[in-house]
Amino acid sequence: MNILYAASEVAEFAKSGGLADVASALPKALKKLKHNIKVVMPRYYKIDKSKLTSLGEMGVAMGIWGEFWCEVFTCKMGQVDIYFIDYERYFGRGDLYADEHGYSYGDNDERFVFFSKAAFELVKKLNFKVDIVHANDWHTAIMPLMLESVYRYEPLLADAASVLTIHNMQHQGKFSKHIIDAAEVGWESFTSDNLEEFGGVNFLKSGIMRSDALNTVSPKYAKEICTPEFGWGLDGYLRSRELLFGILNGVDYDEWNPQKDKFLVKNYTSKKISGKKECKKDLQRIFNLLEDENVALIGFVGRFAKQKGLELLAGAIWEILHLNVQFVILGSGERWAEGFFNDVANRYPQKVSTYIGYNNEIAHKIEAGCDMFLMPSMFEPCGLNQIYSLKYGTLPIVRAVGGLEDTINNLDNGVSKPNGFKFYEASSKALADTVKWAVDIYYNDKSTFESMRQNGMSEVFSWDKSAKEYEGLYKIAKLKKELKDDK
Repeated sequence: MNILYAASEVAEFAKSGGLADVASALPKALKKLKHNIKVVMPRYYKIDKSKLTSLGEMGVAMGIWGEFWCEVFTCKMGQVDIYFIDYERYFGRGDLYADEHGYSYGDNDERFVFFSKAAFELVKKLNFKVDIVHANDWHTAIMPLMLESVYRYEPLLADAASVLTIHNMQHQGKFSKHIIDAAEVGWESFTSDNLEEFGGVNFLKSGIMRSDALNTVSPKYAKEICTPEFGWGLDGYLRSRELLFGILNGVDYDEWNPQKDKFLVKNYTSKKISGKKECKKDLQRIFNLLEDENVALIGFVGRFAKQKGLELLAGAIWEILHLNVQFVILGSGERWAEGFFNDVANRYPQKVSTYIGYNNEIAHKIEAGCDMFLMPSMFEPCGLNQIYSLKYGTLPIVRAVGGLEDTINNLDNGVSKPNGFKFYEASSKALADTVKWAVDIYYNDKSTFESMRQNGMSEVFSWDKSAKEYEGLYKIAKLKKELKDDK
């Protein structure tokens, strides 16, 4: 199939979360299956255009606002062609979605309506006959509606079916209704079963209702978002869809593999794991902790946001620090969390060390050097760090939600091949008790801990399997489109 894959971020070029990882790895896996896939994303300020090839300028009609001219750049991402929409007014900024204070840009609706339309205009520029338009999250969720309204008579898109992947239900793209004129989707789309929500517009809601096929990034999360607890107000619309698929994200083992990870001081495998001890000492040196290969070392990497369970960890940290443990934390986000965990590190310098910000090399070192990895998420569509942790022999301690529930087998009676520790209640006590349990196994039941480590390292979550499931999803979308056209 010919696939147009639109995403607001791609890992090699700009990243704020798991969407970027998927937008990098999935197209490569689909390319291996012989699909002709073209990826398109904005050219943010941080992406050096001197390393890209210009394809010239392109006009994008923005309704009553007129035609905006952008430049298109391209390069190769492995074997995949990736295209960049360069428009300084919208994308020449320091960050992807928000300013330096964390406030969302006031024109995000304009930015991503423009980007979505530019993706369709790119099809015409490339003379690319499309079978599948694959949109991702709220940023491009208006594309299914655009496909059936603005571009329905465009020959290169007339037979295209739309797919929407939801990576995170919390962020939905809620804006003023004035954007409809720029999007040119027609005021007839301003209805409760399409764009309209409480007098404004909701891009994700429209995508849910207008896409030919719909999925999210784990089977458990697909069930969760159909409930009021996890649906963020759209659970009823999700339940109204005939089919909602959950396709678990894969992992790029070319990048996340302790056997060949370029960032590690010593590579290792499940059969020759001694190198993990060297990685532990290296991590302790980096974080100025006492070099002790015997102490239980716990890691956390992630955004400092409520979703990631930072409030649960803040409530549990003092009890955890009564244990014989060391703790390394890498992340940034909400200011209270940055200040709080820095304060904890200052009070307990022999036990806790933090790195505020993101550093890919240190993230790899944490996965390799720790004995356990903490993910106390309030919700987790898929999660990738727990899958990385398994491959690196670092046992995950997780709250059993979304993809964490799908990928981690709890140490429990009757569970085949346990590979981690799970808790269910969203409380600091449940988190603290589970950490105590994991630390107790680490010190007092070495054979079980090592067996769990081996179980985890033997797990395979490759993109090959997931890509075939997306291939099946595309076929369903095409069938749905044909049935819709027949009516």
